[in-house]
Amino acid sequence: MHDFLRQLPKVELHLHIEGSLEPELMFALAQRNGIELPYANVQEAKDAYDFNNLQEFLNLYYQGMNVLRTEADFYDLAMDYFHRARREGVVHIDMHFDPQAHLQRGVPLEVVMGGLLKAKQEAEQSMDFSVGMIMAFLRDRPADEALHVLEQAAPYWKLIDAIGLDSAERDHPPEKFTSLFQRAKEIGLARVAHAGEEGPSAYITQALDLLDVERIDHGVRCLESSDVVERLRRDNVVLTVCPLSNVCLKVVDDLRDHPLPELLDEGLNVTISSDDPAYFGGGMLANHVACADAFGWSEEVFDQLTRNAIEAAFVSTDRRTDLLSRLDR
Repeated sequence: MHDFLRQLPKVELHLHIEGSLEPELMFALAQRNGIELPYANVQEAKDAYDFNNLQEFLNLYYQGMNVLRTEADFYDLAMDYFHRARREGVVHIDMHFDPQAHLQRGVPLEVVMGGLLKAKQEAEQSMDFSVGMIMAFLRDRPADEALHVLEQAAPYWKLIDAIGLDSAERDHPPEKFTSLFQRAKEIGLARVAHAGEEGPSAYITQALDLLDVERIDHGVRCLESSDVVERLRRDNVVLTVCPLSNVCLKVVDDLRDHPLPELLDEGLNVTISSDDPAYFGGGMLANHVACADAFGWSEEVFDQLTRNAIEAAFVSTDRRTDLLSRLDR
């Protein structure tokens, strides 16, 4: 099964590129940029990756990304994960990135976009790999700030596939960002949003009704409401579930208690992603292997999960056809 999962042409729909920053690269970039880290060595940094909730993780996440200062840093960050993912059999990633988190540190949008787009272009040209770009906005920052950043990103609109909504979910309902998502729709961008991770199932409904999203990132708390489950099933809404992330952030205590099997039993359109792999125990292969071990799933289940992800990915029609053909083979 593990060999099968490595060979499976995996597609990741929920990946925060800043959350792929491994401690080894963090130290290398800190040295390059003359930044002092609060850790004595790589192991001490890894030992700090122990969280009781989403906010504890976010504190460390924002601290870690402080080493990202130049275009070369963002290029190295992305390429490091692309190579790692490709070795695990990943063929496509829809990549979230957080411009506000860098702008408020004084890093210009041009620096962020320059590095990430260069990495995307190089990966697509040389690695049998494709990358979708999701400009994510921080729900614990002001909504008008997010709208300003979206307008500031006008030179890149044609290079972005979608906008997203992430960061601290509690007490930050989707409805705050209705105007932002309406503007994105006018521009012609797809829309996705984190909902139903730590926040209630009602946030899923808000994201669908008010933000007009086509994918729900996480969404595991939909099971709290039979009405929400029915709607997700009826409209075939994609859920980008991140199992190891949910365990690390104490959404569930043990993977064997994860609602993934129940989500599948309910007939929902489920996919598997890694979220922030440097912090949550590994990338796509680790998440697939963990699910195989915890749930005893057959090859047919993983085939369907992968098919779901390919169908929902931000890729060209030709690329989607190629990936589906590869999965069939």
